[in-house]
Amino acid sequence: MKGKLSSALIRQFTIATLVNLVSLTAGVSMLWSSPMLVKLRNGTDTPLSRPITQEEGSWIVSGGYLVACITNLLAGTLLDKIGRKYSIILITIPRICASIWTIFVTEVWMLIFCRMVMVSTDNYIYVVIPVYVSEIANKEFRASLGTFLHILACIGIVATLSIGPFVSYTIYNCLVAGVIVLTSIPLLFLPESPVHLYTTGRTDDAINVLSKVRETDVQVKQEIEDYKSSKKEKIAKLALMKDKTFLKSLSLGILVCGGCNAVGYNAVEFYLQTILEATHSSLMPEVASVIVGCIQLSAAVCTSFFTKMFGRRPILIYSLIGMLCGMLGLGVFFTYSTREGYVISGFLNYLPIISLILATYSFNIGIGCLLFIVTVELFEGRTRAFGYTICFTFFLLSAFITTKYLEAMFHAFGYSGTYWFFSAMCLIICTLIVLFVPETKGKTITEIQIALGNKKIEAEVGNK
Repeated sequence: MKGKLSSALIRQFTIATLVNLVSLTAGVSMLWSSPMLVKLRNGTDTPLSRPITQEEGSWIVSGGYLVACITNLLAGTLLDKIGRKYSIILITIPRICASIWTIFVTEVWMLIFCRMVMVSTDNYIYVVIPVYVSEIANKEFRASLGTFLHILACIGIVATLSIGPFVSYTIYNCLVAGVIVLTSIPLLFLPESPVHLYTTGRTDDAINVLSKVRETDVQVKQEIEDYKSSKKEKIAKLALMKDKTFLKSLSLGILVCGGCNAVGYNAVEFYLQTILEATHSSLMPEVASVIVGCIQLSAAVCTSFFTKMFGRRPILIYSLIGMLCGMLGLGVFFTYSTREGYVISGFLNYLPIISLILATYSFNIGIGCLLFIVTVELFEGRTRAFGYTICFTFFLLSAFITTKYLEAMFHAFGYSGTYWFFSAMCLIICTLIVLFVPETKGKTITEIQIALGNKKIEAEVGNK
């Protein structure tokens, strides 16, 4: 039994690691703008004929999110039609093409187009991989394996912040293209999700996959029964929008996904080196950004341990409290530093990096890492792809708004006013999570649905 337990867990962790190598490339791509915008604006290391403008820079950063709001609506259909595994494989083709074209662009519109393709496919990865991993993992390791996405993405982010500022535009983008190609190869050897296999009538294949990633035959049978209860009633998507439990899951998923961007961290992260330069402190922006990236990675690693000891809700709550303190620190810094004649010295010189570290650690140990896990867990198997797709569309829309208009906010409200706004959003989102989001740690799909008030499933369980 002990050997079987060890073997099943090894397979789960191996599959989660291999599929999340794609997440590593998403992390590399997501933070591409932090070092590259500086190069594209200074005009000394750029493939373009001229330095880019502020407006062009905002489209390079945010355009992909707007495209993803549209393409993401097809993600749920793809997940159900061709499966989780082949959805991931399919999306690697435009990623490879766009990463190679980025090396050879000569006009701004080409670069904007390439980044739109990259960012929109990056975000598709964040749709399909959490679904795939949650269906491969059993309930005891769902959170731990789910954090692999964020850990590998953070490794990609650290690589971007450590290498990007110190090499040329061409060399860096050649490295990005090479990594994307290499990490796509293991996808061909992964199994399909047992949930997808079962829902498409391939019950024997689903049992075969489960027998390799579950510790006992009892767990396999129990999970197949769980699939059956989810498959008993086929509901049209229009009818789902009238289902109270689904709407509750959807509202909470939108709260978590939208709140992740409303607190302002992603907008700050993508402009990290630019923001650090605006502080005019003595710490080099390139060095400070690497420090922030390493803190982000350490937080993501810590989350995998904390999720074993604490519930989802406490981690989310304390994460947002830490974010609040970090944003307040940035607000205080810019309030004083922008006063006429004020000289930045002493503790104030280090307040920006301390605040960014606090905000970075808090975000990545909580809502930044758990948002995909919690959102997936809120939906039962038959509604998961559709519900998660809608929630993630709201994530993309809020990401587009915050990244596209961050610099406009800086100009309209100043740096201090912008960070005071994000501080207020941290407080509001934290309060809503305290009041409405249920605990999902260690619960089966059925138990979570009962906690959300699904009377039909509760009645079925009571009759057994």
